[in-house]
Amino acid sequence: MRRIAVIGMGAMGSAVAKALLSSGAEIVTYLEGRSSETRERAAAAGIREVDRPALVEAEIILSIVPPSQAMEVADLVATAMRASQSSAIFVDCNAISPQTMRSVAQPFDNTDAKVLDGCIIGGPPTVGNPGPRFYLSGDAKETVAVLVEYGLDARALDSDIGAASALKMCYAGINKGLIGLGTSMLLAAAKNGAEEALMAELCESQSRLVAKFAEGIPDMYPKAYRWVAEMDEIAAFLGADDPAADIFFGMAGVFQRLATDRTGNSAIATTLSEMLAERPQGSVNRYDALSNGNFDEGSEGLEPVPSARGSQDKVELEAELEEGLEDSFPASDPISATVTSIPGSTRT
Repeated sequence: MRRIAVIGMGAMGSAVAKALLSSGAEIVTYLEGRSSETRERAAAAGIREVDRPALVEAEIILSIVPPSQAMEVADLVATAMRASQSSAIFVDCNAISPQTMRSVAQPFDNTDAKVLDGCIIGGPPTVGNPGPRFYLSGDAKETVAVLVEYGLDARALDSDIGAASALKMCYAGINKGLIGLGTSMLLAAAKNGAEEALMAELCESQSRLVAKFAEGIPDMYPKAYRWVAEMDEIAAFLGADDPAADIFFGMAGVFQRLATDRTGNSAIATTLSEMLAERPQGSVNRYDALSNGNFDEGSEGLEPVPSARGSQDKVELEAELEEGLEDSFPASDPISATVTSIPGSTRT
């Protein structure tokens, strides 16, 4: 039986620890200075609390904490390992930039530890759910094999420390950045009286995006405080010379606003949830009503109807394309129509 330490008994850390425990590993954690709620969560998961010397006796130590606490945990573990001459494997699994990851590794320079860079993509594991994917970089194949043995979906990146963190930054920048963007624009629409029109148009032309927002935005509310530091890490990852860094500094402000709202009356969250809950079906605008044979545009109670734009636009596009080809190519040279304007590319 392998002993694995999990530091961080939040929603993700406690669920990962419980999954490892259920697969036969011995799981311990360190809870000094943690809240009673955190201690209760660990106890409910069946995780045994130990002191620092016992903590670093574990074969693998997983740090799963908010980004702002990653450095604190690294210092604590490195100090304990130095005192006991431990040779444990320390895996930072937090949403931090490659630059921060290199800082996290520094305290272990004078220890016998192996430090690995890790990231977690996906939600906490639950019964019947395989859970998130763990990506590790930095000579991680043996450690990945152990985590897989005990039920985690772990994958080794054939790259040095920093690669796993870069993966997390890029993925989170797209996924959580999109949630932040949607949040900002929905609130702007509500502020300016355009919320119903925006939701109607999104439902008609961007239904998959609406579905993502309907699930992702409410799910973000309790996590917003943790996403603030994550957005700052993404901005640092991009660097001051990349104009996109400013986008993620702004996203940090968006999530800080939601985090503050949650500690107050949750007025912002209520506005967003109401918009997402009242999603219209189909279209009731003048163009679609007339296109479907309802010529009484002043009538009340128009039923939602499927959009006619798609078929209308297709007909117009085909007509324009046919007319354009006739004007561009002589009838005696049909072969020339198969050559594209892209250098080195032909289409047959």
